Amino acid sequence: MSTQTLQNGNYATIAYVNDDGTIQDANYRTQGYIKVDGTIQNQDYRTIGYLRSDGSALDSDNRAIGYIGNDGTIQDENYRTIGFVKSDGTVQNENYQTIGYAGNTATRWVAAVFFFYFKLQ
Repeated sequence: MSTQTLQNGNYATIAYVNDDGTIQDANYRTQGYIKVDGTIQNQDYRTIGYLRSDGSALDSDNRAIGYIGNDGTIQDENYRTIGFVKSDGTVQNENYQTIGYAGNTATRWVAAVFFFYFKLQ
């Protein structure tokens, strides 16, 4: 996998995710990091959350903020479906409206950026 472009529903670039998990905005400014172990950090390397192998997305205090299903279903902390990441990289909201595109970026990274990263800030 190489650097992947994340786009909104109008195909405008909103972010880049590099192979090493670096998250950059559309102007290539580093916004944060997703580490191999699932730790999510902001641009200052402060841990702001975690992605667990069981699909849980946690804040820095290990409280659940959401869940990423193996099928690409994204749920909030109360198990309400808030979106989907399709196998082709299409990102949809809970009403199946396309809100973005992610190419072949790993589903959990796409979910983290689209649904959880900014909530953790």
